[in-house]
Amino acid sequence: MGDSLHLSTADLAALAFFLVAWLAHTLASDGKLVSRVSLTTAMNAQREAWMRTMAEREIRIVDTAIMSGLQQGTAFFASSSLIAIGGCFALLGASDRVLEVLSDLPLGGAPSRAAFQIKVFGLVLILAFSFFKFGWAYRLFNYCTILIGAVPIPHGEASRNPVTETAVWRAARMNMLAGKHFNSGLRGVFFSIGYLGWFVDPTVFVLSTLLLLAVLVRRQFFSAARQAVIGQPPGPGKGRSIRPGSQ
Repeated sequence: MGDSLHLSTADLAALAFFLVAWLAHTLASDGKLVSRVSLTTAMNAQREAWMRTMAEREIRIVDTAIMSGLQQGTAFFASSSLIAIGGCFALLGASDRVLEVLSDLPLGGAPSRAAFQIKVFGLVLILAFSFFKFGWAYRLFNYCTILIGAVPIPHGEASRNPVTETAVWRAARMNMLAGKHFNSGLRGVFFSIGYLGWFVDPTVFVLSTLLLLAVLVRRQFFSAARQAVIGQPPGPGKGRSIRPGSQ
């Protein structure tokens, strides 16, 4: 089967491992595979807290400024994905030169032209997936801005009535959905880096996937950023200086 696809059995096995690693990390980050709270899950709770705090403000300039920043970041990554896709098609036009470079590498040998092109198209698919995720996240952030505007201005008990609670829930839910799709697009960009190992050798592909997975797992479950979100400040008399540069 591998020969019919111009890919070896080792190539297919490495690709399957890559896809399983991607899926497992996605499920774990969303809290569906492990019980440990991930950075993504912790930030979702903060998104909801943000929307509830927003509902108590009469002037929401700070909230719209934050939403503008989120949209700008999403638009940047969407544009970068399109540029990277263009680079992949340029890579196809320079297939012969790239294969010459790969043949000089000490690990493995250069793949056939057909196998190389299949791998490039695979990279295009990953980047296209990321682009569509970023594009949808941008639109959802835009919808979230509208929902923020629909939250009633608080007057007395207005911030706690059922109408306001429903409006806050909608805004929070939309914000979390936008963040979910943005994270999916960003995850695709990250895994595209690990995918580059496949152009060298299936073994390098597996190793680059493992290295990337280790970095992403650490950031999601064991990083200082996660601790900053879910941690508690020290009690009285136990203050500690905050060291800049912690990750």
